[in-house]
Amino acid sequence: MSKVLIIGAGGVGTVVAHKVAKNPVFTEIMLASRTQSKCDQIAAAVGGGRIRTAQVDADDVSQLVALFRSFEPEIVINVALPYQDLTIMEACLECGVNYLDTANYEPKDQAHFEYSWQWAYHDRFREKGLTAILGCGFDPGVSAIFTAYAAKHHFDELHYLDIVDCNAGNHGMAFATNFNPEINIREITQNGRYYENGEWHTTKPLEIHKSLTYPNIGERDSYLLYHEELESLVKNFPTLKRARFWMTFGQEYLTHLRVIQNIGMARIDEVDYNGTKIVPLQFLKAVLPDPKSLGANYHGETSIGCRIRGIKDGKERTYYIYNNCDHEQAFKETGTQAVSYTTGVPAALGAAMYVRGLWKNPGVHNVEEFDPDPFLAELGEQGLPWVEKFDIDLEV
Repeated sequence: MSKVLIIGAGGVGTVVAHKVAKNPVFTEIMLASRTQSKCDQIAAAVGGGRIRTAQVDADDVSQLVALFRSFEPEIVINVALPYQDLTIMEACLECGVNYLDTANYEPKDQAHFEYSWQWAYHDRFREKGLTAILGCGFDPGVSAIFTAYAAKHHFDELHYLDIVDCNAGNHGMAFATNFNPEINIREITQNGRYYENGEWHTTKPLEIHKSLTYPNIGERDSYLLYHEELESLVKNFPTLKRARFWMTFGQEYLTHLRVIQNIGMARIDEVDYNGTKIVPLQFLKAVLPDPKSLGANYHGETSIGCRIRGIKDGKERTYYIYNNCDHEQAFKETGTQAVSYTTGVPAALGAAMYVRGLWKNPGVHNVEEFDPDPFLAELGEQGLPWVEKFDIDLEV
């Protein structure tokens, strides 16, 4: 018997539910969120009576504990908001439940994220014999697993790592975000950050950019951002001399983003509106298209991978490992777009790795600390095939 509880009923939660329901290793499945009707819709779309649903406020540890004790899951897949990571982890500790997420914790009142808050739970999870798997989406997630695979099979030392993320899809909207607008805009508008020669370097938001060529897509402007997996990767692969993260944005998207910032709609502090306190970015989220709704009209591909330079047998080697995912195929299978699909598939597969005993290690661990081989052996079968290229021009 292996029970799994999924928390979060957005686009990623939808993909996780579809993938978990297809995997016989999970004998009982529950999907919970603040709005149970969203869970009911997903369960009905999956069909087969595979998924039970529940309502829970993931900000409330007592509600989470009550739900965990009634359902008794072996593992929780947290695809709720990053603000809720710590409350869910607390409930897991209280109820003896293992944990997996796709994004690290960030405080609600500060656009800042780092792993220190979750790493601080390591001893408590280890002492209870529980495993917490952090960052099991695509980036973070598969990007770190690709890096671990490269280190295990193709390099004696990793020296330079560039994670490159391109969404070349078109959804036809004037402006929309591919995942939670509040989280997305907070991430993009903060300072950039990269690691080089043992130090972290800070840049202005989207200050550094260059054109990179993506498979099946072509050249796209790519912007240096800070992304959380960089923090764990430079810790776990200490031979790295430099680690960076790049993401593509179109000019129309960036123009809208500048306007949003210039008129104050990206603010995360409260303002008074007719005697009611509102957060402008949360109001903006309410009027922007739901990322889950974009899939029906989305065309094109995403391309996400790792470009790595290092040493093997005393010689320099370059290596590029990546996945391309088609928006239309993702929608056909799960009713979501490729950005949700590329995050949800790894989360479901990572939970299966735990349940089957392949990724089980008491404490709090990032995905690159586990064996990448069994995960990557199944990733293609789950819908995300990957490609390797050796000794090519990495452009970075």
